[in-house]
Amino acid sequence: MTPERPLRVAVVGSGPAGFYAAGALLAHDSPVEVDLFDRLPTPWGLVRLGVAPDHPKIKSVSRAFEKISQRPGFRFFGNVDVGRDISPEELAEHYDAVIYAYGAQADRRMGIPGEDLPGSFAATEFVAWYNGHPDFQDLPFDLSSERAVVIGNGNVAVDVARMLALVSEEISPTDTTDEAIAAILGSGIREIVVLGRRGPVQAAFTTPELQELRELAGADLVVDPADLELDPVSAAALEEDTALARRNVEVLREVVAAPTTGKEKRVVLRFCVSPVAIVGDERVEAVEVVRNVLVADESGHIRAVPTEEREVIPCGIVLRSVGYRGTEIAGVPFDEWRATIKNDQGRVLDEGGAPIPGLYCAGWIKRGPSGVIGTNKKDATETVQLLLADAEAGLLPSRVDEDIAEALSERGVEPISYAGWEAIDVVERALGENQGRPRVKLCHWDVLLAAAESPG
Repeated sequence: MTPERPLRVAVVGSGPAGFYAAGALLAHDSPVEVDLFDRLPTPWGLVRLGVAPDHPKIKSVSRAFEKISQRPGFRFFGNVDVGRDISPEELAEHYDAVIYAYGAQADRRMGIPGEDLPGSFAATEFVAWYNGHPDFQDLPFDLSSERAVVIGNGNVAVDVARMLALVSEEISPTDTTDEAIAAILGSGIREIVVLGRRGPVQAAFTTPELQELRELAGADLVVDPADLELDPVSAAALEEDTALARRNVEVLREVVAAPTTGKEKRVVLRFCVSPVAIVGDERVEAVEVVRNVLVADESGHIRAVPTEEREVIPCGIVLRSVGYRGTEIAGVPFDEWRATIKNDQGRVLDEGGAPIPGLYCAGWIKRGPSGVIGTNKKDATETVQLLLADAEAGLLPSRVDEDIAEALSERGVEPISYAGWEAIDVVERALGENQGRPRVKLCHWDVLLAAAESPG
């Protein structure tokens, strides 16, 4: 690294991990240039397209990303699909190093009959739809039935259950898409049933998310008192478990003790039940579930073991929230079992387990879908420190001197610059200001690209 030849790094993915990696690189004492690539014309990843619209404080982390984008040496290449518009091999030729930080975009499947029936969706698709992801705006979410079933008991499951229960005063001031607001407010859904395969002690949602279900203006939170009669395994686990689990159980007991208030909708939390089939002829009509008992194995891990007791829950839509999964970019070593890029603390490994010079990863595609937004800062910093150490040690490969922008232009690829994103941002914020909302999202490809190219 010299002033005449700064370190040039490509970061693939502009969510929190990508921005934190860019920030750590650009804060280095020696000159560094960072090009941040994203398939979408908009940055911020799940901060824009995954965080619930009624959680604006969480979205405010984007201010830190805006500051990073203003540092010398930063460039944004939106609307560039690495793997389609340019190969990983070509990318590596143009940079001293490449950091893959594109997250875990796919959903995990349950592998049960009927999972692909119309009316059965991944919760990730529903979240992307109401948050304005341009790839998901044409999905046919039919909210006309009286009951929806959400499978899973993490924060994403709670988010989608809560979104389905919001009334106008709660959803209209948010940046939920106009189409989703209209669909949710006009829906026929009166009951949202949330299924967890294990018990309340093992629930993955956080206490603040649980509390929000209690505070819904138009829906009562309902829990069966029998679900809080803890079996010996769960009772013992609760004594040894985290304060979070104890607080969750306390709140659930408060819910059971409090009378329902007769609100128009109900959110029902069910525990120790697993779906075994989604039932329907031409579309979703019901979910068949099995009752589970909890058993501790030799290592102390508590497993859900199915019994013979089954139940059919009629419903018109199913949203499965059983986890995110990383996807492969052809040419980048991938661990199918872990659904992450093969790596050692961020250094990408070849098939033999040796580090590939100049290739790194950060965020969910490095460690799997765990942690909160801030977790990615420490994670990305760890990766960048390894990259900089390798640079100092002379371990990075040489690069061609051609600017990647020229290579993209030659093949007709038109990247969206950060100024293009700012043009989109201006339009969205102006539309939102007229309605007392943070923004009104542009959520179709043609509209987004047109706004990015607008001089205003």
